[in-house]
Amino acid sequence: MSYDDVTTTRDGAVLTITIDRPEAGNKFRHQTCLELFDALQRFRLDPELRAAVLTGTGDKFFCIGGEHDPVTSLDQSQVLPIIDVYQAIDTIPKPVIAAVNGFAVGGGNVLHNVCDLSIAAENAVFRQVGPMVGSFDAGYGTWYLEDTIGRKRAKEMWYLNNKYGATEALAMGLVNEVVPTGEAVTRAAEVARTICSRSPMAVGALKGAFSARHNGVSGQARMAHDQQLSLYLRTAEAHELSESFGERRDSKPERFWQ
Repeated sequence: MSYDDVTTTRDGAVLTITIDRPEAGNKFRHQTCLELFDALQRFRLDPELRAAVLTGTGDKFFCIGGEHDPVTSLDQSQVLPIIDVYQAIDTIPKPVIAAVNGFAVGGGNVLHNVCDLSIAAENAVFRQVGPMVGSFDAGYGTWYLEDTIGRKRAKEMWYLNNKYGATEALAMGLVNEVVPTGEAVTRAAEVARTICSRSPMAVGALKGAFSARHNGVSGQARMAHDQQLSLYLRTAEAHELSESFGERRDSKPERFWQ
């Protein structure tokens, strides 16, 4: 697809989604969020795609957060729809791997953290700046960060707004691996291809299990729909019940109960 703020490239079963606003530090604006969401939904629905890499253009910025327009009204449609992007990444039953190729600040730090895995370049820098700039993320940015690096570290990151280099981020558990500058996207694609060699049903079920506890009834429903029901509908019992209903005859599912 052709977008203004995002580029996509595919290599076999791996899709690379790139925020393409290097002049703005790869910040996401309203348009960026809509395009990221669209690209993720197309990724979800394409049966030939099994894993995605998410990154930013260049070797300096992964993403340094959101670009907010001045708030002049209470029009909810103008709120940055970045939560939709976070939720899409978290619930798509396919892995999304962040290639952190530079600064991951504010919403950019949240963005990589909601991905399934994070590969960081040596020059990557991680930081939360909300209290310094008059904003905060009281959802994915706190709960998931606490899960990743622990309660005390997460509070430290939010309250003190320190910068953390790639090596320190690795020691904290904020990223999975550190690679030389310029190699994060290549390495993330390698990891993606490795996952593509695994069972897609098993990987999807595991991803659903990891996200379900934070997503309440929607998480449980997705687990049931995407995994349990999709498997059950292939059974002889389900087939018999469906056929008997359509044929208006008594069903005999008990013969499949052994």
